[in-house]
Amino acid sequence: MKKLTFENITNFFLKNFFQGLVIIGPIGLTIFVIWYVVSSVDNIIPSVAKEIPGLVFISTILITALLGFLGNKFVVGKFFFDLVDRLLEKTPGVKHIYTPTKDVMSSFVGDKKKFNDPVWVKTNENPEIWRIGFLTQKEMEDVDKHNYVAVYLPHSYAISGWVIVTEEKNIKPVVGMTAASAMKFAVSGGVAGFHSDDNIFKAPE
Repeated sequence: MKKLTFENITNFFLKNFFQGLVIIGPIGLTIFVIWYVVSSVDNIIPSVAKEIPGLVFISTILITALLGFLGNKFVVGKFFFDLVDRLLEKTPGVKHIYTPTKDVMSSFVGDKKKFNDPVWVKTNENPEIWRIGFLTQKEMEDVDKHNYVAVYLPHSYAISGWVIVTEEKNIKPVVGMTAASAMKFAVSGGVAGFHSDDNIFKAPE
């Protein structure tokens, strides 16, 4: 049996404290983000939110889903939303906000999402270094870059990233990972495993 000393007690306490942070941190952050989003949407109509908390948020979700359904399934709805889309894309000033926002959101969700083609990208020759990214443009001939492609490289532990244009020979398709697993692997800094539920990191004993 180890002799109880101030150092042993301190080490034991700190080890369990940090292990507790690993457990509580993600849960607490998730709850905070959900609460912040719900509260922000609710405050669009403060009077209603005060009487029935969450009603504005739920109504917003349902209306958004309804608009998506109408825009995809009905000819009249699709025609109307396409008309509004063209109008906003041609309105001076507004188009500089609307078009980039639409392109970014379409890249992540919807039928036209772009981050579904994970690739390995060689970013250095000697020593050989490969990074994981997502092929976003399979050809760049329109800008006089023949045999070049565009690849999005997500940053770790962030929602940002950067785009590189490189020769086709410098990329290889990712085998054994779905697009979601590849994004999880990249954003986690390589901590997340190659399968959706695996984790290659273990806390020290």
